Amino acid sequence: MPRIILLATAASILLTTAAPAAAPQFDTPAKVAYLYDVNSGAVLYAKNPDVRMPPASMAKMMTTEVAFELIDKGQLSPNKMCTVRPETWQQWHGPQAGSTMFLSPNEQVSVENLLKGIVTLSGNDASVVLAECIAGTEQAFTGQMNALAKKLGLTNSHFGTANGWPDNGVTYVTARDLAKIAQATIEHHPKLYKQYYSLPSFTWGKTMGAGQDITQENRNPILGHVPGADGLKTGHTDEAGYGFTGSAEENGRRLIEVLAGMASWNQRVQESTRLIQWGFGAWNDKPLFKSGAKVGSAEVQMGSSSEVPLVAPRDLAVTVPAGLASGATSMKIRYQGPLMAPIAKGQEVAQLVITTGDTAPQVVPLVAANDVGRAGFFGRIWLGLKQLL
Repeated sequence: MPRIILLATAASILLTTAAPAAAPQFDTPAKVAYLYDVNSGAVLYAKNPDVRMPPASMAKMMTTEVAFELIDKGQLSPNKMCTVRPETWQQWHGPQAGSTMFLSPNEQVSVENLLKGIVTLSGNDASVVLAECIAGTEQAFTGQMNALAKKLGLTNSHFGTANGWPDNGVTYVTARDLAKIAQATIEHHPKLYKQYYSLPSFTWGKTMGAGQDITQENRNPILGHVPGADGLKTGHTDEAGYGFTGSAEENGRRLIEVLAGMASWNQRVQESTRLIQWGFGAWNDKPLFKSGAKVGSAEVQMGSSSEVPLVAPRDLAVTVPAGLASGATSMKIRYQGPLMAPIAKGQEVAQLVITTGDTAPQVVPLVAANDVGRAGFFGRIWLGLKQLL
């Protein structure tokens, strides 16, 4: 059964205030908007965050995430050469094919350059070529996308294409799920994220006739305009409108934003900049626990130890309205327990739930401080007798 443990630590006492923390107000014409503080787990703004919608090119974040997973596992080399099938080129070139990397039929392109073409140029052609290179067919690749989506906890998304092209509703996402993809990419693949998502421009392909190099700018509306902005991906179709999933880090504090259903390119620039600047300006993070600090403990069943210490997997903070020196009214450890051994060191086994005034609860993970093996034969007998007594 779920276990809830109230904390009365120095951190909670120092952050308690007599006046409840009122959530700052924000509004946007975007049909969908979501702003998430990675450090604290706080949702700072949510407008239709769980409504299914077509992702357009924001689906390419999942295509990229699949490739990053394979690269970091040593199963895909960035230097691997991929062939542009003439059939793929035929489908994904010309004005009717949307954004393109300007690949050529039978061209040999490395995985590294295809990823740059996907992330920086939003190449529909690059996405399908990479998918075919990895999995043989785009359909097989979308199977990998959906398997990874399930692993990441995307509960309301499905992918039918590698590039987000309209497919009569087969492909859909939510803002909350897009934020999860962004967070997974940033946290699980920090080197690859930094390498690919911050490029201001990329050059590939030649113009017809003159044969000049084609350089395209990164479509990210906050890159180079919001301090600390370093990703992620825009999207646009007539069906979806203009959308954007972005992230920025300021003084060690990272926010992720998702907006969709906007009416124009300029509105996307304005609203994505406005929302993330509001997040940094109207809210502050207050430190709670340093990485590795013990927060509490959880009961363990049938283990070599009857409990396991719970520690912070990273520096943990609580988000409060700007200008307040404090704001957290309570903290609780929540886990499904008692936990069943074996447990691995670093395994996420519990959550810290922080309640702050009239804002939504903030939830951050807690991990096991050490391994807990299963109890031996006689140990299990003894534990069984103790439970009976």
